[in-house]
Amino acid sequence: MIGRHEWAVTAKQPSLQGKVALVTGANSGLGFETACGLAMRGARLLLPVRNNARGLVAVENLKTRCPTAEVDLLTLDLTSLESVAACAAVVAHHTNRLDFLINNAGVMAPARRKETQDGFELQFGTNHLGHFALTYHLRPLLEAAAGGGVVVTVASLAACKGSIHFDDLQFRHRYSPFGAYQQSKLANLLFARELARRAGDAGWKLHSRAAHPGWSSTSIVANGPASALPGPIGKVEETLGGVVLRIMGQSAARGAEPLLYAALSPAARDGDYYGPQGRAERRGLPGPAHVPPEALKASTAERLWDVSERLTGLGW
Repeated sequence: MIGRHEWAVTAKQPSLQGKVALVTGANSGLGFETACGLAMRGARLLLPVRNNARGLVAVENLKTRCPTAEVDLLTLDLTSLESVAACAAVVAHHTNRLDFLINNAGVMAPARRKETQDGFELQFGTNHLGHFALTYHLRPLLEAAAGGGVVVTVASLAACKGSIHFDDLQFRHRYSPFGAYQQSKLANLLFARELARRAGDAGWKLHSRAAHPGWSSTSIVANGPASALPGPIGKVEETLGGVVLRIMGQSAARGAEPLLYAALSPAARDGDYYGPQGRAERRGLPGPAHVPPEALKASTAERLWDVSERLTGLGW
């Protein structure tokens, strides 16, 4: 277990002056807090957002928190592979290297099945395939970073209950809101570990780790199943969900610590998984997280990778 003293030190280090970081989903919640943590250490931020108005508000809030922050707002819709490729091309015009890529943005358990612009189930398409494609397109910039860029892919405690439904990845036959979410988060974890393995085997100059925030109070709850419920009912569900997370979990700022730890701590290792160290990994200081048995299966990781290449049309 990582000690309190070590994290107290790494929370102030290292200086990221001259480093460039891209964080998806940084307009709120974990992404915003992670972006703040990187900016406060001196990193230049590239923040790709789907909604420009919300992005501008986030930049204003970020600069209030960190007046010296250098931020470039970009456009990205992870539900569109075309948008992902276009965003990566724009990133290449902004920088010749990428030191950190935080694959954070996500969709959680919409009550009714929805699809991305490319016809994938929304959660699998956004949470996994969108980030799989983004990492692919940004790989040259990651490899151009001194020592190799660090990719942190955000999974979830939900991955522990997930499985990859290769016979129905898109949940076309029997949609389960949380079943699809659990699959997408397990896919995030499998991707992070498989990327680390392949990078090591092929000599790619990049690093890949995974992290989860425990139970953190963020807007992903409000945008999940409660958002589909009518009027007052949805508000009650949203409020109750937020209260439970605040009581049994932790703030978004604390939830972002494992993400920052995975990206910055000298103790973080490629292919490993990080999360809160408290009871059931719901809250607490960051350190090594439990890797569920499904995420340890090399055959599953390799098959998911191959399927992801075929679905996105991208060959690594």
